[in-house]
Amino acid sequence: MSSTPSLPPTRTRVAIVGAGPAGLTVANLLHAAGVDCVLLEAESREFIEQRPRAGFMEEWVVDALARHGLADRLLERAPTQGEFEFRFDGERHTVRTAELAGRRHFVYPQPLLVTDLVASYVDHAGGDARFGVREVRLHDIDGDRPAVSYTDPDTGDRHRIECDFIAGCDGARGVSREAIPADRALLTRHDHGVAWLALLAEAPPSADGVVFGIHERGFGAQMARSPQVTRYYLQVPPGEDAGNWSHRRIWDELHTRLGAAGAAPLTEGPLIERVVLDMHDYVVEPMAYGRVYLAGDSAHLVAPIAAKGMNLAIHDALLLGEALIAHYEGDDSGLDGYSQVCLRRVWQYLEFSQWLSYVLHGASSGDRFQAGTASARLRRLLGSESAAKAFAGLYLGEEADL
Repeated sequence: MSSTPSLPPTRTRVAIVGAGPAGLTVANLLHAAGVDCVLLEAESREFIEQRPRAGFMEEWVVDALARHGLADRLLERAPTQGEFEFRFDGERHTVRTAELAGRRHFVYPQPLLVTDLVASYVDHAGGDARFGVREVRLHDIDGDRPAVSYTDPDTGDRHRIECDFIAGCDGARGVSREAIPADRALLTRHDHGVAWLALLAEAPPSADGVVFGIHERGFGAQMARSPQVTRYYLQVPPGEDAGNWSHRRIWDELHTRLGAAGAAPLTEGPLIERVVLDMHDYVVEPMAYGRVYLAGDSAHLVAPIAAKGMNLAIHDALLLGEALIAHYEGDDSGLDGYSQVCLRRVWQYLEFSQWLSYVLHGASSGDRFQAGTASARLRRLLGSESAAKAFAGLYLGEEADL
């Protein structure tokens, strides 16, 4: 903690910790409704606008953001996807999700959304956002006068912001969740037992939509990011060192795991990102304690297997922002039910992610029973219209009452 004397405290209604999609969505909603708020972020604005993240957005999320005037650039620029491929046993199998579910995915990488949300809150609306803050602490969160303190990165001064509520949107490694006493929140974890080597290639995609390759050597995937850049994934052992994977080894495995009759060959190019992601989940219950309300990865982490994380974060943020606005209009029902409503969707998405993980990783599990039952699940999905419709609805995300 800085030894510099603290400045006199200031006050706002809501202090928001973390400027990811969740925190920025809450900030935009509150500011537009005339609810005073301050947004604190440990990283610089430039960093959060460039931080690599996935970008599959469910249609209901885009619709909800659009109703709040937060999706103009997204709707102008984001391509949509309405089908994907499974590839296994040397064959291609297309699942036309848009036809089955009547909805689409929007492809809009998280850094672009963050850039839009920051511009809306800071540049257009004049919202109070403080980037690069240090030593953030939460105080008196179970009382009537909670506060957040931080150190100014330029002056070293210690600031204290007193508030009515704290929105903890600072992710898995943030301070918000840690401020909640361990005996007042249940943390449940699940490990999928696999890892993915996440890759970005400066190369055009060979398919317009997502390709899931199921192979005895391990899962592989291709996801178009732009006409010039493609996202790839390779299943690797947990704890694997990305440095063990040379350029040639990576492309050889991608060709093998994504190969199928009639498929366009992959176009190779420089690999500009190589990161190993262990596939695990966690959930915090409840998502609120005292005057702190958690949103996004502070409250739950969903492995990127089904591309649900950003969608859940924005769902939390929309509910929390609207509940806080309603509080200042005399209605506390939204805050009272916040955790329960959020967790219902969280558990639904976790179940779907686990189901899909079983299918994608069964062939390489080394377990004949798992491989056989995973194959049976996949063939039922491909052979039954009712099963395909149920899958498509979950894959594209259930509508939210927002």
